[in-house]
Order: sequence, then structure tokens, then C-alpha cells
Amino acid sequence: MKAARWTAIAADLPAVAGAYLLLIDLARPVGLAPPLDALLAPGRYVYCGSARGPGGIRARCARHLRADKTPRWHVDRLSEAARALRVLAVVDGDECALVARLRALEGARIPVAGFGASDCRTCPAHLLSLPGSAAQVAKRIRGVL
Repeated sequence: MKAARWTAIAADLPAVAGAYLLLIDLARPVGLAPPLDALLAPGRYVYCGSARGPGGIRARCARHLRADKTPRWHVDRLSEAARALRVLAVVDGDECALVARLRALEGARIPVAGFGASDCRTCPAHLLSLPGSAAQVAKRIRGVL
């Protein structure tokens, strides 16, 4: 898998199809609406997503990085509450393959079963939590891609 660099600027992302990782740094607990009904503790979370539509990774992640959006998905609740967001684009990548690689990292866990994976038949979730600072998590992720 070939990944670009971590960024918080949508214009830095490629406008092509692929997958992406959204590194979410939560400073406070965040409640999730039904059907998940969960409370996420402060910490570092990584959401694995796909972008196959018009504008590709850039368009999809521009929405994640915007503060002024109407929440539609559970990940919107996290991105709105985050003290910091970073994106790593994986051109021609697959979100499920990314989840599998990240699950192999020491300390990785699935905080909420089914999060972001309602249409996925292989992954328990597309959101993982990883221990460490945001910088440490970002570095560990780059090491497995």
C-alpha cells in the first residue's frame, strides 16, 4: 500500500479513488446515537474509510475536515468533537485491508462493534482505538503501511 503523508488540509489530498485513515484525537468523551448507543472515552481513534465517488479522497475528506457540516454519520460526531484531525490518503487502497493491518498493531482495539461498517461483511468495525499520543499513533500507523 502506498500512502501519502498525514495532513489536515483537504487540498493536499488526491482527488482520486481510494481509501483513507482519519486520525481523531478526542479530548473529551463523545456519545454516539442509536443504534450504536456508546460513549467513547478521550483518546486516539482511527477511522478507515473509502472514497470512490466524484472528487475521490479529497472530496470525502474535505467533508470530514469541515467544522460546519450537518452530521449524517457517526464519524461526524467524532470529527466535530475532535481537538485534532489528520488524514492519510491511500490511493487505490481498501478500507478493510487497512482495518486488518491496524488491528495487528499492539494495543489496537475495536471500541464500538459495527462502527462505520454497517455495509461490511468482513470487518467488526472500521473504527479502532490505539494507545499513545497522536504523534505516536500516526508514526505507528505509517510503519505498517
